[in-house]
Amino acid sequence: MMKTKKRKRSSRMHGRGMGTHGRGSRKKAKKSGHHGGPGMAGSGKRADHKKSLVINLYGNSYFGKQGITSRGTKRDTRQRISLRDVELNLESYVKKGIAKKTGDKYEIDLKKYKILGSSKDYKPKKKMVIKAMEASESAIESVKEAGGEIVLK
Repeated sequence: MMKTKKRKRSSRMHGRGMGTHGRGSRKKAKKSGHHGGPGMAGSGKRADHKKSLVINLYGNSYFGKQGITSRGTKRDTRQRISLRDVELNLESYVKKGIAKKTGDKYEIDLKKYKILGSSKDYKPKKKMVIKAMEASESAIESVKEAGGEIVLK
């Protein structure tokens, strides 16, 4: 009887490993255990041997509980900025078109922000008229002392 179809040699697994795909013996590839296994198996009990890989990929939030807040709890998303930061960035605000300089006064438009007073030692030196959503009492006070005002919308 004559063979009608002979399988090509290249289609068989042969040579090094004999079907183990470079893993060595077959028993090493079985199940997960602490041999690695599929995916993140084996990153627990023994040696934490994938820990550095996981931390680099996902950051520290991969391990442990991250907690939960009730759906009724809304996070405070108001943006805040301190007077000191406002005064330090005046020139860049003017370039960006957020602020205008008229005489010795600056008119600054920060409608989405709450203005916070800086530390007790810090007092603003420039006159500023700031349009803001909110402002702390200390911020309003120190701007008035410098000859400006905060306009709340």
